[in-house]
Amino acid sequence: MAACEFKIPFSVPLAGMVEKARKVVESQGGQFTGDDQAGQFHVSLMGNTVKGSYRAEGSELHVQIDEKPIFAPCSLIEGYLKQQLGG
Repeated sequence: MAACEFKIPFSVPLAGMVEKARKVVESQGGQFTGDDQAGQFHVSLMGNTVKGSYRAEGSELHVQIDEKPIFAPCSLIEGYLKQQLGG
């Protein structure tokens, strides 16, 4: 069962959103695999892992977080990603 699930709407080309996501994850020392349709990522947050996946559907990225630190609420992760991706 997923720890968090949310949608990130976007109006820019999907390839640009995915590339932005890749840069955000990799800039934090994480790993990102995927393409314009779906993929996976994981990154360390204060020594704890945030691990999840995404899939594109229409003009939304559907994000599923499978592993996260207990001190990081889903709303914090969602807000951070929406701010960084700003689609």
